[in-house]
Amino acid sequence: MIFRCSGLLLVAFSLGAAQDTERYRATADRLTDAAMKDDAGLKRLEYLCYQIGNRLSGSDSLDKAIQWSKEEMTRAGLTAVRTLPVKVPHWVRGAESAQMIAPFEKPLFMLGLGNSVGTPKQGITAEVVAVSTFDDLEKLGAARVKGRIVLFDAPYVDYDQSAAYRNQGASRAARLGAVAALVRSVTARSLRDPHTGALGYLAQDPKIPAAAVSVEDAIWIHHLIAAGRPVRVRLTMEAHFGPDADSADVMGEIRGREKPDEIVVIGGHLDSWDVGQGAHDDGSGVIAALEAVALMKQLGVTPRRTIRVVFWTDEENSGNGGKAYREWSARQPEKPVAAIEMDGGAEKPIGFEYAEAEPPHSRGGAAKASVPADFKSKALAIAQLLKKMGADRIIPGESEADVEPLFQAGVPVLGLRTVMTHYFDYHHTEADTFDKIVPDDFRRCVAAFAVMSYGLAEWE
Repeated sequence: MIFRCSGLLLVAFSLGAAQDTERYRATADRLTDAAMKDDAGLKRLEYLCYQIGNRLSGSDSLDKAIQWSKEEMTRAGLTAVRTLPVKVPHWVRGAESAQMIAPFEKPLFMLGLGNSVGTPKQGITAEVVAVSTFDDLEKLGAARVKGRIVLFDAPYVDYDQSAAYRNQGASRAARLGAVAALVRSVTARSLRDPHTGALGYLAQDPKIPAAAVSVEDAIWIHHLIAAGRPVRVRLTMEAHFGPDADSADVMGEIRGREKPDEIVVIGGHLDSWDVGQGAHDDGSGVIAALEAVALMKQLGVTPRRTIRVVFWTDEENSGNGGKAYREWSARQPEKPVAAIEMDGGAEKPIGFEYAEAEPPHSRGGAAKASVPADFKSKALAIAQLLKKMGADRIIPGESEADVEPLFQAGVPVLGLRTVMTHYFDYHHTEADTFDKIVPDDFRRCVAAFAVMSYGLAEWE
């Protein structure tokens, strides 16, 4: 992440907000101190990871997590605890494998991409053509792609650029006649761990099976082809969709003492892919949000506005949880004044990113204009209360997926940002497990969530 901040914003903060910020420092310090001593949040996250596990939309484990989350919010002292029904797609991975059969016989490390179609029962066996970019694919043309498996061996640049091959690769390859697509896992570092994630089929193109392969396997296959040794692969995937399933967002709140109908929404997404335990993505986000408000209850802190904790469902497959919450909120006699989501793992926090434009992978409608300057200056002022832990940056950027519908409706949104040193090492893999959580980093995330949400809810 690049920290950018205009001189005008800094001047606005220095002239007007410093005195306002100081009146909240004592409470912010109490919340921070409590967060850094807290073990309850870690115990909640440990239970979610080890006793419930991964939580794919439509799965029994997600249903179990929803019921447990409702009970935990009640135990933590939140009020108005409820579930919001959401219909979600139910994608089933099934058995899957990929095998190189020429010039060597060797199993490949693979994970089918989320929402992919499956192969015929006998699988698909075909020669592989390898490309590094979409331009390379177009240069090959239909004559060299038709009837083959396309491997997108795109070196990692950043998440958005590299994930484009996972999102669009299958459709771009199918347009030229490919029978399947393989995608190099979206990560800068790999120990032969394949990384899954959602693909998005384009309506005008045929749907072909698609899978991620490990970085090492992608490089090796590409090298063999470049050396003039044809590579053949057999891909077998049982992936399919069942009927849409019943799911739910889970929410609870601490009601504001003066302006209860003005809502600061905080949370993360409860669902995960069907690999690993969904520890960083995004168990840490939902539990950090819950613990932030639980600490306010323990300390007797009741902010001016209501803070609502939301565990959104189905972020990974379709984003239906965030859309359903926005539609529900629009029917309520209330006004959402800000929203914060944590969906970047629980490493050391550096501050918050505010949305200026829709992200490239936006699932929503038209983008909204940038947030008002006064919100930016308030967020920057509140962030100074986190300066001691180095979480005081306010960074212009994009909205997180679950708060994107609120942003489209004109609500200012923030994303809690961390150093993300290792996040994409574990992201969407079997390795996203509780043992990767560093306790004090998680506690810092709880503190950052608590201070920013309290500041926005309390500000006069």
